[in-house]
Amino acid sequence: MAFELPPLPYAYDALEPTIDKETMTFHHDKHHAAYTAKLNEGVEKDGLEGKSIEEILASISSASTLVRNNGGGYWNHDFFWKTMGAADERGQPSAELQAAIDRDFGGLDKLKEEFNTKGAGQFGSGWAWLIVDASGTLKVTSTPNQDNPLMDVVDTKGTPLLGNDVWEHAYYLTYKNDRPGYLKAWWDVVNWNTVSQRFADATA
Repeated sequence: MAFELPPLPYAYDALEPTIDKETMTFHHDKHHAAYTAKLNEGVEKDGLEGKSIEEILASISSASTLVRNNGGGYWNHDFFWKTMGAADERGQPSAELQAAIDRDFGGLDKLKEEFNTKGAGQFGSGWAWLIVDASGTLKVTSTPNQDNPLMDVVDTKGTPLLGNDVWEHAYYLTYKNDRPGYLKAWWDVVNWNTVSQRFADATA
């Protein structure tokens, strides 16, 4: 079965004023849709039908550039939408996640600082991530283009807990070239309930 564009889990204007409706509309309906269509094209060319997107990403080194770029774009954006939430959904880190943040970063503010620095410092287009590695340690990483920590080609692998898109199309309409300003504001729309559940699943 071909991969399908997943719908946004909230209204296009649910993240305003942090991310405007126009950006969300173009980002989802144009960019994410294009990654989905091109992923399906690549899957057919590479003979990867029947594999899950996670299976494809885990052995992406053996796939074509078409599948790597668009498979990453497909998975990353679905993950990104779900990392954010409408105002009544966002919550706070669970006690378990907060304890891990305190242990590995020295507090939530320190995590945000390291994450924002990593995202701002990613040269060109890419992503910033909070992951939990195989030992259960939280780490902040970044990847270029549409790569992600599930891929077998990245320097630091792990299970993503949250990720922020630092391609210009994610923020340019509101923030212009102020990527650091976007990164700082973005924390206002993080869905900590979802992130906490991801942490619980990854460390169960």
